[in-house]
Amino acid sequence: MTTTTASAPVTPDRRSLRRQNRLRRTTSGIIARAILIAVSLLFLVPLYWMVITALKSDEELALFPPTLLPESWNFSVFAETVNAFPFWTQLGNSVLVTVASTVLAVLSSYVVAYGFACIDWPGRDKVFYLVLATIFIPFPLAIIPMFDLFAGLGWVNTVLPLIAPNALGSAFYIFLLRQFLLQASTEAMDAARVDGAGEWRICWQVVFPTARGALIAVSIFAAVAAWNDFLGPLIYLQDPSVQTLAIGLQTFSTDTDTEFNQLMAASTLTVLPMVVLFIFFQRYFVRGLNVGGFR
Repeated sequence: MTTTTASAPVTPDRRSLRRQNRLRRTTSGIIARAILIAVSLLFLVPLYWMVITALKSDEELALFPPTLLPESWNFSVFAETVNAFPFWTQLGNSVLVTVASTVLAVLSSYVVAYGFACIDWPGRDKVFYLVLATIFIPFPLAIIPMFDLFAGLGWVNTVLPLIAPNALGSAFYIFLLRQFLLQASTEAMDAARVDGAGEWRICWQVVFPTARGALIAVSIFAAVAAWNDFLGPLIYLQDPSVQTLAIGLQTFSTDTDTEFNQLMAASTLTVLPMVVLFIFFQRYFVRGLNVGGFR
């Protein structure tokens, strides 16, 4: 009679496996961060070259190959640049247009998004899809009708044509805010309705404080769009006293007497406010983009 004895399975060392898994996760994290840093540096190269070029002297700009750092840091070029064209006037116009456009776009889009997300009414989703479809209407198609309208109102050569349309909301901003408001607490809204609160009060006192992240994200989108807008000011603003920096920079770049380092200095001063804005609000911007799935 033969007796067969089954050999016991060999169990791996759990501590060794745990160490290997930890090492694998750490290695993957380092590789991912290294790739992200490399890509970020690649995107920062044009910004770096713009600033460095602005700080170089005329003689150093003619060198080939170009130097990576200025031999003499010419910070006076910024003072020379702001005096070479009406920088402060156009900066004030850009700030006015950006702030007013952002406030109107965010508030109007929020109210419309609240109606699409938090109020149940017949045909709500169909109307929302119709509003969303307006994103695909090209802006050049509306240039002539809008110009005729604003010319009839006497708004040409003022900043009103750049600001007033934002009071009607934006389909893209409405979409972003609606997706966030779909996650708002229905229990809190129902409790407010039971207590006798109207929709307007619920909109501003119950839901609005919880939507800060999404509102900041939309505000950054609206501010960047208004600050960088070139076609609108080009159509409606002919007087240099009401022009924005986008038009002023283009006019300055076509001036035959403009030096290249001054042009780069003007570009740096134009880009700088948006860079600072994003740095201060990037945490809220990233959080606000997490607005859930499409419903």
